[in-house]
Amino acid sequence: MATKVGGLVEACSTRMTKTGAWRTFVPVFDHGHCIVCSLCEIYCPEGCIHQVDSGDEETLKKYGYSPKQIEALPRFRRIFVPDLNYCKGCSVCANECPHMAITMVLEDK
Repeated sequence: MATKVGGLVEACSTRMTKTGAWRTFVPVFDHGHCIVCSLCEIYCPEGCIHQVDSGDEETLKKYGYSPKQIEALPRFRRIFVPDLNYCKGCSVCANECPHMAITMVLEDK
């Protein structure tokens, strides 16, 4: 990835390097309040929020979810989840959510 002096790095550039370890806060989605408007997915500057089937354990594991986290998700519906391998905890998704279904929580590492 080449950048010019004074230039900006393109969105989704972190696909080359997993940057999830940088974050201090992690977005936690309240799937009961989510209206599936997709604004979190649209506004995420890294493009790391995805709509997935809550029963798709293989994809969720790929996104950095532990078996305990997967077990806590609602079953049999489409949900939005951040890819924890790349989410930097910037809180843009939480700020843009019209139903305040996303809260930023200090990550327990």
